[in-house]
Amino acid sequence: MIALGVDIGGTSIKGAAIKDDGTLLDYFSLPMDKYASPEMSFFEMCEAINNFLKDKDYKDEIVGIGLGVPGILDKEKGIIKYSPNMPLWDGFNIVDFVQKRTHLPVKILNDASSAALGEARFGTGKNFHNIIMITLGTGVGGGIIIEDELFDGNEGAGAQIGHSIVELNGRQCSCGRKGCLEAYASATALNKETNEQAKKHPESLLNKYPGIGCKEVFDAARKGDPTSIKVVDEYIKYLSEGILNFCNIFRPEVILLSGGVANEGQYLVDRVTEYIKVRDYGYKHSPEVLIKIGALGYDAGKYGAASLFFKK
Repeated sequence: MIALGVDIGGTSIKGAAIKDDGTLLDYFSLPMDKYASPEMSFFEMCEAINNFLKDKDYKDEIVGIGLGVPGILDKEKGIIKYSPNMPLWDGFNIVDFVQKRTHLPVKILNDASSAALGEARFGTGKNFHNIIMITLGTGVGGGIIIEDELFDGNEGAGAQIGHSIVELNGRQCSCGRKGCLEAYASATALNKETNEQAKKHPESLLNKYPGIGCKEVFDAARKGDPTSIKVVDEYIKYLSEGILNFCNIFRPEVILLSGGVANEGQYLVDRVTEYIKVRDYGYKHSPEVLIKIGALGYDAGKYGAASLFFKK
């Protein structure tokens, strides 16, 4: 069985043909203009899909197209209800549109939930039953797996874990609230804080890098730069406090980290694990929650979207 898994982002659309045993056969991609109309954007996506498939010897084996879409969706009706970074998409029936132009069944899922599902079925989470995945990228997204089932709340509008509060009346978040995890633990937030501190401290090692961002602040912190150490320590604190909330509410077996900041790998895992071990409610009397890095990286969303057509 083969399905297409498509990850739709604000700057690009990336897809792959994936077998139900996890074998990834081929990729395709195209740029995305988030300011273009949904009709234009998704017409180009359909054209790319049709061109991708036309010469494939497995074309007739494709059972459907899974789409990982940013925002709040009506999965049953196939509608994008609200996509904060692509407001022109609101109310657009993407399933009907794509089915008519590709002549294939189409299913949709929130992009962060799709990534969590991909890791749960084919990645780091495949040997666990209760999983939370946190994506640390432009924003903070996430997905929740409970007893091998994706949990995304009423009408698929839940699991917005990036908008849990970690600092009452704290930094302004794009959602309108203040103090959200996203405002402290996203790559965007870390980049902003790093650059602000570099300007305040011209003596910092940060100012010797040709560019300043997430990778540089972690690198400089490991080299002992006091400014960078302070930035990284604060970042670890807020990310870990968010994780502690999820530990105490859900008590998953594992929390998976993905996205740009997760490229720090084991260093990030060790720092977060060290923080939560001494602060986790009932830690000595409750099952340990493991912190791990997602294995599929930027392919996780494609795997999750494709798996919408696979048997569990």
